Amino acid sequence: MSKARFEQLREQLDQVNLEILEVLNRRAELVSEIGLLKNGKTTERFDPIREKEMLDKVVAANEGPFQNDTIRHLFKQIFQASLNLQEEEKKSLLVSRKTKAADTVITVGPLTIGNGSPVIISGPCSVETPEQMEAVASHLKKEGVVLLRGGAYKPRTSPYDFQGLGVEGLKLLSETAKRHGMVCVSEIVAPEDVEMACEYLDIIQIGARNMQNFELLKAAGNVRKPILLKRGLSATIEELVYAAEYIASRGNSQIILCERGIRTYEKATRNTLDISAVPILKQETHLPVIVDISHSTGRKDIMFPIAKAAIAVGADGLIVEAHNEPAVALSDAKQQLDLPQLSNLLHDLRTSGFLKDAAPVK
Repeated sequence: MSKARFEQLREQLDQVNLEILEVLNRRAELVSEIGLLKNGKTTERFDPIREKEMLDKVVAANEGPFQNDTIRHLFKQIFQASLNLQEEEKKSLLVSRKTKAADTVITVGPLTIGNGSPVIISGPCSVETPEQMEAVASHLKKEGVVLLRGGAYKPRTSPYDFQGLGVEGLKLLSETAKRHGMVCVSEIVAPEDVEMACEYLDIIQIGARNMQNFELLKAAGNVRKPILLKRGLSATIEELVYAAEYIASRGNSQIILCERGIRTYEKATRNTLDISAVPILKQETHLPVIVDISHSTGRKDIMFPIAKAAIAVGADGLIVEAHNEPAVALSDAKQQLDLPQLSNLLHDLRTSGFLKDAAPVK
């Protein structure tokens, strides 16, 4: 064989390689489009019957020189690569940093959440009485805290524990917040209550026990109200992200993620605070991330170092439960700070440079 012919064949081979690449990329585009059509449907991404049909057609059209088994092997590799591509694209969720590089910043009344300045969310575990809410709210406002929390619907472990005041609790929370120029957040547990909650709440919370209540997530996605989504008791970070995606997929991108501790074998704290979840979520998603330092530990004596740790790793805010008389609280009495303890915590965070929210009113 002459050198000229040899080089000619090599050039032809290079051209065929480019043609194969072009066809493979065209196939990938088709696979991607099919994957998008399958999103949100029950259709499985891998369809073995469809794969067999495609392989049979290819083998039937094979005229050599490759053996049929070789053709099957080559195309199965191409099919697998296409499935892998679909899986990679599936990870580019609406809440993913790959989809949106800029941080999502949520504005609620006078507050912005996710702009680099941590906010404080505080109030009692449960809304109990007008007197209780007035005492807590007036103290918080003096401390410069303007996001008031309080549970009206309480999904408790025991059916005999206090379950909350329901809609009356939401009304009381809302009225108290408005009277003091504050905004409020509370948990909703039923999909049918989401629309009603929009009348009273500035932020709707979906609690740990409802993180995978998919109908509730869908209902939350159908409204245009900020959603505070807590991580489930035994949920992985990926499961939390997908729960947020349920909300975002319905058009509501105002989502705040909350790390509140997960269940492990450890008994020294109520839950185990997964502090690494904060930077991971901040890196993998564009959503604000806050930390519930009350439920995650259940201990008042370590609130300050836990709060510092949360802010140090990038948390956009803290949930700190506070009650005017924790000893007689109807739920979670042990973990709620009294009002002087809350003031001390906020003072220590401010003086140590971890908190730059509004200063207390003199």
